[in-house]
Amino acid sequence: MMSMTTISTKAELGIVQQALDEKHGEDIRVLDLTRVSDSLEYFVICTANSQPQLHALEANLSDKLKEAGLRPLGVEGPSSRWVLVNLGAIIVHLMSAEAREFYDLEGLWADATPVLL
Repeated sequence: MMSMTTISTKAELGIVQQALDEKHGEDIRVLDLTRVSDSLEYFVICTANSQPQLHALEANLSDKLKEAGLRPLGVEGPSSRWVLVNLGAIIVHLMSAEAREFYDLEGLWADATPVLL
C-alpha cells in the first residue's frame, strides 16, 4: 500500500520513535544507510522484552501511522521474534533480544551512520 499522506522522512522517523517510546521499546537505534546502500535509507531497530510487547509495539506504530495519514508498504510477520514494518524510506525492525543479538543488524550495517532524534 502507498502512503496516503506525504511528510518528510525526518517527521516519519519522529512518529516511529514516539510510537516505540510509548510502548517502552528498548535500545531504539536509527541507522542512516544512504551512504552505504543504493536502495535503503533508514533502519529503525527496537528490542521488545516479550511477545506481547512486540505485538503492542507493532499495534501502536500502526495506530500512530494511521493517525498521521500513513500506511506501511508491508509488514513481515508478525512472529514471536521479529516484525519488520516497511515504510518505504524507513524499515522498522521490532525484535526480541535473542533475535536482535543473533541477527546483529547493527554489526551487519556497521558502516551506517547512527542518527539521534
